[in-house]
Amino acid sequence: MPITLFHELVTVTALKYPNSLAIIHKNQQWSYAELNLLIKKQAQAFNKIGLNSQERVGIYLPKQIETVSSFLATSLADGIFVPINPILKAKQVEHILNDCQIKILITSTNRLHALQYNSLKYKYLEHIIVTDYQHDTITHDYNIPNNIIISWQKFMNISMSSLINSQSHYSNIATILYTSGSTGKPKGVILSHNNIITGAKSVAEYLKITPHDRLLALLPFSFDYGLNQLTSALIQGASCVLHDYLLASDTIKTITMQRVTGLAVVPSLLIQLTNSTWPTNTQLRYLTNSGGQLPLANIKLLQKQLPAINIYAMYGLTEAFRSTYLEPAEFKHRPTSIGKAIPNATLTVINSNGLRCKANEIGELVHSGPLVSLGYWNNPEETEKRYKPSPLQLNEQPCKEIAVWSGDKVYFDDEGYFYFVGRDDDMIKTSGYRVSPTDIETEAHNSELINEAVAIGIPHETLGQCIYLIVTSSSNDFTIPKLLQYCKQTLPNFMIPTQIILLDTLPKNPNGKINRLALSQQFQS
Repeated sequence: MPITLFHELVTVTALKYPNSLAIIHKNQQWSYAELNLLIKKQAQAFNKIGLNSQERVGIYLPKQIETVSSFLATSLADGIFVPINPILKAKQVEHILNDCQIKILITSTNRLHALQYNSLKYKYLEHIIVTDYQHDTITHDYNIPNNIIISWQKFMNISMSSLINSQSHYSNIATILYTSGSTGKPKGVILSHNNIITGAKSVAEYLKITPHDRLLALLPFSFDYGLNQLTSALIQGASCVLHDYLLASDTIKTITMQRVTGLAVVPSLLIQLTNSTWPTNTQLRYLTNSGGQLPLANIKLLQKQLPAINIYAMYGLTEAFRSTYLEPAEFKHRPTSIGKAIPNATLTVINSNGLRCKANEIGELVHSGPLVSLGYWNNPEETEKRYKPSPLQLNEQPCKEIAVWSGDKVYFDDEGYFYFVGRDDDMIKTSGYRVSPTDIETEAHNSELINEAVAIGIPHETLGQCIYLIVTSSSNDFTIPKLLQYCKQTLPNFMIPTQIILLDTLPKNPNGKINRLALSQQFQS
């Protein structure tokens, strides 16, 4: 039976692998059969409290079984699940709840307390389900009407005689994922069931995931890359190990104890993990990276400790999930490449004249195909800017297929491998040149003196912009003059940083990526 809907990742897979482990969290584990029963019971409870087709359920929790079951049960009840990053604060959560008109919120007592609920602030909420409160009612603690707030225990004990009223279709909305909001208020990216399932199949294919794998869910589920660790495990009958990152040592311990075989990171996490000691008995067979270029010095450290590991460099955007991946065998030959298109993705590079680029010509990456999301929730203006007719059909009438115009500058070489240059709005204009910050950051990493690097343009009277290079380092050999001398030896004069600044840490957005905008704003003066 083919899987076409999000909840079928369990309801269908459970028929094939009922006794296999689906979810592992600390000392607890759930088989596919057990998870299937749990989501059916929860979907019935959703129906009983009045969740209607395509209404939104917000899940504001760390990674735990209730988080996973709430995603799947919402889908089974034909609702739309909205993962909310658990590290977000009340103001950000308030925006998401109201923008998305969330009807049901599932959260914990400490997060509910932080939200400071009142009916004027959260005007669309009809039910709040609190996972870690055991009493029948918790109204007296929060001064919330009894018909709104429900303990998890009471919610899950709601009559099971009701049938699950699901009219799901693969083209229906399955989830809304909110971007990190580093460039303003976060936007909700709308994903259909087909978007999610196609993405899971594509990734499982090139990572060669099997039922014997165990994938660590380390990144936030509100991040499409993080959610995919769950979906690509479940679609193959593999196991997903839930883990919230606190310390590198705890993460490595979990990877070892739970026999994790697949790990997904962003560069900032990789740096922390590679600066730690790994045991020799890990079963990790692959590591994937997205959200920025892998620091080569840290990759060398990891490969020294784990010589058998396969490393997949990837590039993607929430609006189209994932665009490219680089095979491990190619990593040593072209470590700065983001690879070629993943299965089910069609990529085109368009220049400023609206024409297809030739090899080694920089242009905007345009992504078309079944991974392209449905647009931004409640934001038609931004949707029209980013989602436009596919360049494959620009000369045909009518243009039916919509593509995502990424805003990212890339080029491809003579062999068809893509290379990321930078976002158009991140390019530095200095001495009459347009400079990619990625080129400068790459050379800084090649020095093997630093951990992280961000190059930004600062207004300058004669140059237009001068270049600031902001770095972190744990190297005993690091000095600013030494790094500057390396840059002078490897970069053309117009790309040499005017100033190098050493910080203890770089600001990150909720998904763990470096917040380039925050750094730019900090140093503009």
